[in-house]
Amino acid sequence: MTDGQLLIEFHLLDRQIVDIDGRMIGKVDDVELEPTGDGHYRVVALLTGGRVLAERVGGLLGRFLRWPRPGSLRITCDHVLEVGNHVTLSLHAEVLDLPPLESWLRRHVIGRIPGARHESQ
Repeated sequence: MTDGQLLIEFHLLDRQIVDIDGRMIGKVDDVELEPTGDGHYRVVALLTGGRVLAERVGGLLGRFLRWPRPGSLRITCDHVLEVGNHVTLSLHAEVLDLPPLESWLRRHVIGRIPGARHESQ
């Protein structure tokens, strides 16, 4: 990243989003852009969730992914603490209104993976 510029496909899309404690929130499935007035755009929000991913993928696979009508989550950039090999938020996961499918997966699947809850820390 030079001069504060991000390459959306390289720095953001498909990066893991973690809360301030390092707990997984989801992946960046898309971004919301806003024109700056000088021919450039700035990222105003990160979008995650099944619905967002389905729209990004499109076609038959996108329709399949959209089938159970999973929710989505919009995280404004003022909550982004750091962008590196993952995106770190300045928030705790509990304050986010996670889509029901994401919440269920976190509790019943991801939470059961050894090391997923950072027990060693």
